[in-house]
Amino acid sequence: MPTELKMPALSPTMEEGTLAKWLVKEGDTVSSGDILAEIETDKATMEFEAVDEGTISKILVAEGSDGVKVGTPIALIAAEGEDASAAPSPSPPAGEGKAAPAAVGEGTKGEKKAPVASPPPPTPSPPAAVAAPPSPAKEGGADRIKASPLARRLAEQQGIDLATLKGSGPNGRIVRADLGTGKPGAVAAPQPQAGAQPVAEGEIPHETVKLSNMRKTIARRLTESKQQIPHIYLTVDIQLDELLKLRSELNAGLAPRNIKLSVNDLLIKALAHALIEVPECNVSFAGDNLLKYSRADISVAVSIPGGLITPIIAAADSKTVSAISTEMKDLAARAKDGKLQPHEYQGGTASISNMGMYGIKAFDAVINPPQGMIMAIGAGEKRPYVINDSLQIATVMSATGSFDHRAIDGADGARLMQTFKRIVENPLGMLA
Repeated sequence: MPTELKMPALSPTMEEGTLAKWLVKEGDTVSSGDILAEIETDKATMEFEAVDEGTISKILVAEGSDGVKVGTPIALIAAEGEDASAAPSPSPPAGEGKAAPAAVGEGTKGEKKAPVASPPPPTPSPPAAVAAPPSPAKEGGADRIKASPLARRLAEQQGIDLATLKGSGPNGRIVRADLGTGKPGAVAAPQPQAGAQPVAEGEIPHETVKLSNMRKTIARRLTESKQQIPHIYLTVDIQLDELLKLRSELNAGLAPRNIKLSVNDLLIKALAHALIEVPECNVSFAGDNLLKYSRADISVAVSIPGGLITPIIAAADSKTVSAISTEMKDLAARAKDGKLQPHEYQGGTASISNMGMYGIKAFDAVINPPQGMIMAIGAGEKRPYVINDSLQIATVMSATGSFDHRAIDGADGARLMQTFKRIVENPLGMLA
């Protein structure tokens, strides 16, 4: 009997995802290790591999479906010699709009067919009891229109009667595209008048954009961070001239290996060394416990289309700056392509966020839970600066540490900032 393929949990925290794309179709034969689909989580698009060989007998969830709960049946696979037509009714999926249509001949939900004890054969069920394809206008047999929340809102704003539409989404669900687009799924939809809909007095013209899984996660985690973590902010000004000179010399020596260090590569190394020197700040608050880390895994904020992700340089305190640079370039490139594995962006003992390339002088970063601190790096700029009791011009940047005050005392945070400043201003020490 065909086996259900279920929505996998591609990370420890994944609860739902988007079935971005099917790479197989019904009737295709697959082997163990073949890529079946691309699944989009809150941070990356990952590949779903087959674990058994067989034939894809039925696809239950269409590509592009979002909010698919972990464990929801998404397809049926029949082993060699199995009759695909004997497929069982798929388990009811979790979440709205993901249930597969009942097979013809099934009764209403909860009915059980009585076994045939002897002739004559049982009286056939009347046609009304035969489960028809899902109605485009009703959901779950109830009187509620089957439509996505966005489609409902837009229909209400535009005065469209959802009962007149035929849904093109999963199981006949009405989606945004069905609202008078002229596609085959839209029928009898009231067409808007030429030009934009009139804007009510006081209303600002706008477009409603559905949040991506990544943006939902960012919103939830940062809201929790500011609500639950008492932030304390400490800022220091740091002279960069020695670091810039060292970077220039290192790049000259690394040129034959096609390695070019960035200032951020050196700052990652400096923060890792500072955390090892001040272990009181290399911690995480965990309820009744405090987690003290013996190595510095630095999460680096990287802006990608649709949001922000923090790939991790593990054990940055023990890696060379050339290794950090090479690894960081690889992680950033794969982050932008949505190809990071969960272990490459989940975890970390502290974070660094550099907005100097945008000319930002200083800012306060939000802690990335469950970490205990994040270092915000501003732009290096020429400023009047006192050197050896004389006023000179130096390249100076402002760095602000955000600390979880439940786990890190202000004095310990100040020692970390002092240590970070010393290492950056005397950078040769971190290469020893």
